[in-house]
Amino acid sequence: MQRKIMAAATLVAVASTLALAGCSSSSSSTDSASTASSCAPSGGKVNLTYTSWVPGMDKVVDLWNQKNPDIQVTVQTGPNGNSGTYQNFFNEIKAGNAPDLGQIEYDALPNFRVQNGLVDISSCANVTDSKSKFIDFTWKQVTLGDAKGVYAIPQDSGPIAMYYRKDLFDAAGIPVPTTWDEYAADAAKIKALGSYITNFPKSDVNWFAGMVWQNGGDWFKNDGSNWTVDLTSAKSTQVADYWQKLISAGEVSKLASFSDEWNNSFNTGQQWTWISAVWGATTLSSGAPDTAGKWAVAPMPQWTSGGKAAGDWGGSSTAVLTGSKHPYEAAQFALWLNTDPDALALENKLGGLYPAATAGADLPAFQSGSDFYGGQKIYDVFKTAAAQVNPDFTWGPTMTQTYTDVSDGFGTALSGGGTLDDALKVGQDKTIAALKAQSIPVNG
Repeated sequence: MQRKIMAAATLVAVASTLALAGCSSSSSSTDSASTASSCAPSGGKVNLTYTSWVPGMDKVVDLWNQKNPDIQVTVQTGPNGNSGTYQNFFNEIKAGNAPDLGQIEYDALPNFRVQNGLVDISSCANVTDSKSKFIDFTWKQVTLGDAKGVYAIPQDSGPIAMYYRKDLFDAAGIPVPTTWDEYAADAAKIKALGSYITNFPKSDVNWFAGMVWQNGGDWFKNDGSNWTVDLTSAKSTQVADYWQKLISAGEVSKLASFSDEWNNSFNTGQQWTWISAVWGATTLSSGAPDTAGKWAVAPMPQWTSGGKAAGDWGGSSTAVLTGSKHPYEAAQFALWLNTDPDALALENKLGGLYPAATAGADLPAFQSGSDFYGGQKIYDVFKTAAAQVNPDFTWGPTMTQTYTDVSDGFGTALSGGGTLDDALKVGQDKTIAALKAQSIPVNG
């Protein structure tokens, strides 16, 4: 890992630069952002609004409302963040009528911070003291490298491991890979048997970022005044070259992720592994029901034998949005929502969340073996992986645009018109251009 997380001063500098440049995104008020002196109880009964797309969140909030008659929360359900909720948040923040709290994924938090959409809740009671309650890398995701600031409370995470067809590996006498070199060797053997070791996902650029994350790579950094975009760093290129070789050899399939065809490929034994996040356990069991009992979970293959590094794919937070008149009460709700054992258990049961709270891994739901995975206690693997995710990984402020540009290039590479390296180079150039277009200081 070469990069360091952007310092708070940098974020302030970026926001200031935006303001000086007259960027419309900086026009949202920062006056309502909480400060050390302003985060005090409101007094009297408080009504909060909270927008989330997690199924069953209304049931979780019912628990809070039953226990806290003076702080009542109303849940507003929206589409997934990039499917509309984030744009709604930005519009509402600008109009001064945003909900008090909102669900925001980790890779979107820098964008909201740069656009002054988040309240720094570090001065609210119990917030900074809660750091030890969360998986290390998730807490870093919500502090954005600020030694003092806290811009959200971690909610869930997506540590990555390897799902694999134990029965097929055993029957073929092929070793289950522990390194990426072994994984590539196995890919050739499995191709010779008429199947694929896995699928390369064209559109899941955040999955690819998780691979770079595991390799110690980084896509963004800041030197205190300017952003640097590192999509073409040596670590990132190493990951791209690795997967390019598998693609060029025809040893991975090219199906659209989460499509019916993709599900069917798992259900019929055409895919022998899936390098995926903890939330993928239910995706696989629901999409490939005919393979129940035949899967197992192992750590991600390593770049060096004996390595112990994992990446992350997904995860979100609960943020107090700019404009909230009750940051103290909102912060207390966010803390309860993401640390209370009953709340965590219900969020997992109804919404499938894997908690960012360290205590979440000890929930009863994660303690028993899974029939779909041959009775294995698979969440032990993900608990270990979560602790192996490098905390010093920061997302850029224009990730939606970056994902689109890189995905377009990946699609070209999969059709034989280019390479994954080419896609990263295009993503690099277009991301720099996008930052400049928004008057965000950037090198290059």
